[in-house]
Amino acid sequence: MVDTFSDNTAVAIAARVRAGRQSPVDATQRALECIASRDRELGAFRQVRAAEAMAEAHAVAARPDLATLPLAGVPIAIKDSVAVAGESTRHGSAATSPAPAPADHEVVRRLRAAGAVVVGLTSVPELCVFGTTDSSFGITRNPWNRDRTPGGSSGGSAAAVASGMIPLAHGTDGMGSIRIPAANCGLFGLKPGRDVVPSGAALETWHGMSESGPLATTVADAALMLSVLAGRPSLANPDPAPGLRIGVAANTPSPLVRLDKTLAGGLERVADELIGAGHQVARARLPYPASPVGLLARWTRGVYADAEGLDQSLLAPRTRRHAQLGALVERFGLATEAQARRLTSDFEEFFQEFDVVITPTLAQPAPAAERWSEKSWLSNTVSNVRYASYPAVWNMLGWPAASVPAGISHRTGLPMAVQIGGLPGSEGTILALAAQIEQLLPWERVAPHYR
Repeated sequence: MVDTFSDNTAVAIAARVRAGRQSPVDATQRALECIASRDRELGAFRQVRAAEAMAEAHAVAARPDLATLPLAGVPIAIKDSVAVAGESTRHGSAATSPAPAPADHEVVRRLRAAGAVVVGLTSVPELCVFGTTDSSFGITRNPWNRDRTPGGSSGGSAAAVASGMIPLAHGTDGMGSIRIPAANCGLFGLKPGRDVVPSGAALETWHGMSESGPLATTVADAALMLSVLAGRPSLANPDPAPGLRIGVAANTPSPLVRLDKTLAGGLERVADELIGAGHQVARARLPYPASPVGLLARWTRGVYADAEGLDQSLLAPRTRRHAQLGALVERFGLATEAQARRLTSDFEEFFQEFDVVITPTLAQPAPAAERWSEKSWLSNTVSNVRYASYPAVWNMLGWPAASVPAGISHRTGLPMAVQIGGLPGSEGTILALAAQIEQLLPWERVAPHYR
């Protein structure tokens, strides 16, 4: 019987490997067996690196510093949006080059240096644009309900972890792309603040909107991975955060968005637990932008930059339209620094009263898993705004935010989630509060069918 890692966290695997109780080769082999038995029905991976991963595992096992490596022998997946040496980086698109990358992205280099073994590259929507994951490479499905999407754009990473194939995965988040799939798949996912984790040139990160971060079944696993990505070992064990001033904000980011009553109930349940734990909890209203132009302009502008130099005829129509709108944004200067300064000022004023804020992560349950890439730009955009508009404001700010499981919806049987956001530098506080929520309201770490 294949070990699905349903009872094996990254922290536990690394501890066993460091102590000599498990080999990196065994841990990697078990992950590859699990991927082989499960991924056909989920489509979490664009590329599985079976032979390469086994070679990496043998190399890790031979390292003289094995007993000191924080991720010793831990099988991980990398989102198909950053370079892995020897593999193509396709960004979910037939228009990108199939040529292998000559070197690792810095985040991959750091993970490998820490002892992790890269077992594969996970599926994304084309150019990581939308909150559902399908592309010319196939449809990715939610392990909790294969008729639903795992979200996007880190949907493949979330599906791989939530189905127990691997304990830990890399994601990137430019408009909620870690937090949306984390919420859909019952995982913990964190977008760090700007410049906490090495990213890349401005045009590679949607002009500073996108950050790399972890998707994990436990807060401890995510904290460990973030500590490696950020080069800050202290993040692996953040100090407890007692007596926080917590704002609970259920107001929606737009009049076009309606919050599902069941998801609102999940937020209330978490708030009640935090009151009982001794925090100062108060109802609040986040000062979302009155106009969506600033966010939409940055979203399209980033895709326009990514699409430059690609064969436009090979892009899906929705992606071409998105990039065309981004070109207009650039031409007419619709993404202004004044928008960002005004938003930052409003949120800084809000945080004079609070240490962190908790919101829903999603407004509606996950949409169907289908060929969204073949639908119109408008239908994709409307779906994204209606179901997943809470996370994006944190990307425009460049501040940290995380999605934390908050129970199971009695209506859909899907996971619910809340989002914790904070000021720059508050990653440790967010991790500590999320760990406390995990203790107060423990969640199922793997989808029921895969336990």
